[in-house]
Amino acid sequence: MAEYTVYHNPRCSKSRMAVQYLEAEGKSFDVVEYLKEIPSAEELDQVLNLLGMEPEELLRKNEADFKENFKGKELSRSEWIEAMRAYPKIIERPIVIKGKKAVVARPTEKIVELD
Repeated sequence: MAEYTVYHNPRCSKSRMAVQYLEAEGKSFDVVEYLKEIPSAEELDQVLNLLGMEPEELLRKNEADFKENFKGKELSRSEWIEAMRAYPKIIERPIVIKGKKAVVARPTEKIVELD
């Protein structure tokens, strides 16, 4: 079983940097390409709990999908989670998880907070 899990978008430089960092450190990790393998509502809820965040804190508010569909809206936690599933590009990345802890690895050095 891998030590880390990375919610990854290969087109994102910060996400690629997180993967490269874990590789350079010799860490074992699984990659979840969340744009292809959209996490379930339960998975997103669990990730948010590990991060200690509310959904609104994990949104990419400058993303076109967010601006076009959600700017200025107030949604419940479950509605935001469903919005993330419908428009996964609005999820901030990369998310790195180790055990019962998670960070948004922006900057990449935040990964050390998991140790």
